[in-house]
Amino acid sequence: MGIHYRRCISCRKVAPKDFFWRVVRLYPLNRVQLDCGMGRSAYLCPQKSCLLSAQRKNRLGRSLKADVPPEIFYQLEQRLLPLEATTIQL
Repeated sequence: MGIHYRRCISCRKVAPKDFFWRVVRLYPLNRVQLDCGMGRSAYLCPQKSCLLSAQRKNRLGRSLKADVPPEIFYQLEQRLLPLEATTIQL
């Protein structure tokens, strides 16, 4: 079927969608969650700079057209910790 490409809302990098974190505003609940569900989606690179930019400039909220709860950013930061640990060890 081919590779599906997406764009990071923060750095605008284009890559296969499996590379990104997916944040979804569920329809019709307007609840924001990570990874699964049907509704409006936004994609972020798994990098600290992209996460900080998305939080500081409200890029995630604007893309989803909804308020993003702080818990979502906390969960993404927790996902980032193991990635940072592996890059430091290399």
